Amino acid sequence: MSTSGKRRIETDVMRLLMSDYEVNLVNDSMQEFYVRFYGPTETPFAGGVWKIHVELPDQYPFKSPSIGFMNKIFHPNIDELSGSVCLDVINQTWSPMFDMINIFEVFLPQLLRYPNPNDPLNGEAAALLMRHPKEYDARVKEYVQRFATKEAAEAASGGKADEDEDADEEMSDVGSMSGAED
Repeated sequence: MSTSGKRRIETDVMRLLMSDYEVNLVNDSMQEFYVRFYGPTETPFAGGVWKIHVELPDQYPFKSPSIGFMNKIFHPNIDELSGSVCLDVINQTWSPMFDMINIFEVFLPQLLRYPNPNDPLNGEAAALLMRHPKEYDARVKEYVQRFATKEAAEAASGGKADEDEDADEEMSDVGSMSGAED
């Protein structure tokens, strides 16, 4: 990895660590970490808390980061089982002008506010959104209550629900500044 690429990763991750987001580095690596993400207000995702897994490739910022939801979410553009995200700005139109803060302050909130049922990773969510929007909202809220609590986000680690009791300490000892709701 180039020196400038390494410096850019450190700069972006430090900005994220110093923001209001709770960030948990994996093995003290600036290239793999988790971020606690809150559902945007005035959406059916409001009140939800998700643990987002982020991996930065060696070619970052010229190659986009890998982003995944660790706890379940019901959304047309997010795969329910893997948590992978279908978002053009991350997958196809990524630019080095973007940084990690953009992902959590703009891209993910916009994705949750304006789902695209025409390009689904979750066909069931897309069909429900198009045919029965009120039922879609109700299902999203049900998922938020069941899978997107603070406890679920802390416990989420690749499908293990309630086994990870020490996840709370892990999430809070690096860059913990809670209170960010949006």
